[in-house]
Amino acid sequence: MNPSHSMKVLLGAGAALVVLAGAGGYGLARLTAKPAMSDATADSRKVLYWYDPMVPAQHFDKPGKSPFMDMQLVAKYAGEGDATGPSAGVRIDPATAQNLGVRTVETRQGVLLGGLTATGVIDFNQRDVAVVQARSGGFVQRVYGRAPGDVIGAGAPLADLLVPDWGGAQAEYLAVRRTGDAALIAAARQRLRLLGMPEGTIAAVDRDGRARAIITISAPLGGVITRLDVRAGMTVAMGQGLAEINGLSRVWVTAAVPEAQGGQLRQGQSVGVALAAYPGEMLRGTVQAILPQAQGETRTLQARIELPNPGGKLRPGMFATVSFDTDARPALLLPSEAVIRTGSRAIVMLAGDNGRYQAVEVKIGRESGGQSQILAGLSAGQKVVASGQFLIDSEASLAGLQARPLAADAAMAPMTSAAAKPALAEATGRIEQVTKDSITLSHGPIPAIGWPAMTMAFRADPILLRGFKTGDQVSFAFDQPPASPTVRRIAKLGGGA
Repeated sequence: MNPSHSMKVLLGAGAALVVLAGAGGYGLARLTAKPAMSDATADSRKVLYWYDPMVPAQHFDKPGKSPFMDMQLVAKYAGEGDATGPSAGVRIDPATAQNLGVRTVETRQGVLLGGLTATGVIDFNQRDVAVVQARSGGFVQRVYGRAPGDVIGAGAPLADLLVPDWGGAQAEYLAVRRTGDAALIAAARQRLRLLGMPEGTIAAVDRDGRARAIITISAPLGGVITRLDVRAGMTVAMGQGLAEINGLSRVWVTAAVPEAQGGQLRQGQSVGVALAAYPGEMLRGTVQAILPQAQGETRTLQARIELPNPGGKLRPGMFATVSFDTDARPALLLPSEAVIRTGSRAIVMLAGDNGRYQAVEVKIGRESGGQSQILAGLSAGQKVVASGQFLIDSEASLAGLQARPLAADAAMAPMTSAAAKPALAEATGRIEQVTKDSITLSHGPIPAIGWPAMTMAFRADPILLRGFKTGDQVSFAFDQPPASPTVRRIAKLGGGA
């Protein structure tokens, strides 16, 4: 090949490489410039700093990867959470809230059914106890083969006692009776009573005309022998205990209720008792007493329930499951998962307009079936964050925002919009009672607010109740202020108000 020709080829190849390198550099510059332009136009707000949501107190002056967690730092923009001071809440971009999986629920009026269940143990009825004692000193002549734990009927013999003092007194009585002196006879008879002799024994002496030194001791009531201290041949003194018998016609169930749920107990409360020995059978009883002392080891209160025991099938020592009936009263309900418990108080994240959220302190009542009763802090229809609330609470803490306390005035709660105010609930029912400023109504289910059919009292303006009486069928509308549900409109069905 010609050297000059080879040189030309090399020069051409070099020029081509230069052109390709220039084109590649231009393309690379365009690719790297694109994200920078996109970042500049993505958000025109001023970035104050960057931070790690898991360590929000640490601030950084440029973006990048968090030194604490395997994640990118998040930008904090000017104007977030400081629109009108602490009461305005913190603002979360809706797209960010969606990515975080934030879900909201509405507070609603409903009925929190009682879910109080406790374990119990069947015990003897300590009000149905008889103590058998020796009424006079003597000797045990015979026992009738009884033992503790035996179930006996009323009048069953326990032992025969030889009472010498009774034999001599009876002989004197018979001698006086033969004199015919009524006063002496009455005095001698009274002496037999003072010696502790039963009327049946005295009557037998009158009937047979002979002294009876051997007396049979019998059971005064039917039940189980819980103590037996009499043996053949032993000597007994006056007043010595011979046996103790516990009746079985009614038994007690002692239920152990956790101290935290003790406020739901009341005397006279109806209960259902189920036993493993009798599956499918529910026994009904009432709470006779709530014992005044809590059990220190288990932190429980003892509720005493009395049950009838036909046939004696309920045996002391058996375990039972006790379900306490509670009033199905209307309540403001919120899913328990939406409540943040800090130990000293309960917080919820209230969702407002334009992606704003505010921490609100609430007072929690009873809980059942995943629902919590809200006693104060919220009203019906307000939206509360049910998932993702911990991240929002972290953002609010980062912005230095404090939770709205329970005592906050309505003017301090701009998060509540007019649309959240519930409308009047409509229903029909029958008037059970009318007083000066209240009316008791039996109404059917009210699906709009989740109420079942029930009979309950409503407050009402006395002027509104004029012309109504017990038994009237009416349609009515009511709202639910904090004090009590209040009738705002009422009319007779098929007639005027």
